[in-house]
Amino acid sequence: MKPSFDLNKIKFATDQPTFDKAVDLYEKGKVTQFQEGIGAYSAVVLGTRPYRVSIEARRFGLGNCECYLGQQDTLCKHMIALLICAVMDGQKLTKEEKNRVDSPVSSGKRGELSKEKLTQTKKAITSAISYIKPYNVPSRLWFSYQNSLDEGCARLAKLVSDLPVSKQTADLLIDLLLRLDKKLCTGGVDETCFGWEEPLVKIVDEGLSSKQ
Repeated sequence: MKPSFDLNKIKFATDQPTFDKAVDLYEKGKVTQFQEGIGAYSAVVLGTRPYRVSIEARRFGLGNCECYLGQQDTLCKHMIALLICAVMDGQKLTKEEKNRVDSPVSSGKRGELSKEKLTQTKKAITSAISYIKPYNVPSRLWFSYQNSLDEGCARLAKLVSDLPVSKQTADLLIDLLLRLDKKLCTGGVDETCFGWEEPLVKIVDEGLSSKQ
């Protein structure tokens, strides 16, 4: 049975330190005795001691581990390593697959996206924004809600960091900022507004002044 999630889901839904440690476990062959059951996967992951780990194939993040964090219902590095093993099926991870961007950075490349790539990027942005939801869930789901926000931010950070530098992509970024700003200000998302308008106007004004 193929899992309902892919490596991107694992990467963007996991914090950087935990993901890196899980990748290290996977690459060093610490995920042993891997088995595929009915709707679940299991293995013995070698950490400070062998830990029996199991995860569901259809619902991301649901599983068990004998380690301390796993016993606290926290998605630990051993469970993430097992998730990676289930998705990769023994294949090596590329440098790009292991790269997780937490904060947007410039790609340092100039150019425009092709029409097809622009359409794909817009769809990916819309998908990433869907993880940034209004807070209308019971308090017991607070951490799940926060995890969704974190995943959306991580997905957007990667998309933005891959963009070339051009007027076309600048327009795309401004549209993204406006959409996020609307969600934060009027969409019921439990976060404060950006307050990015004044700094952006200042940058534009300074740019115009330098040309005069």
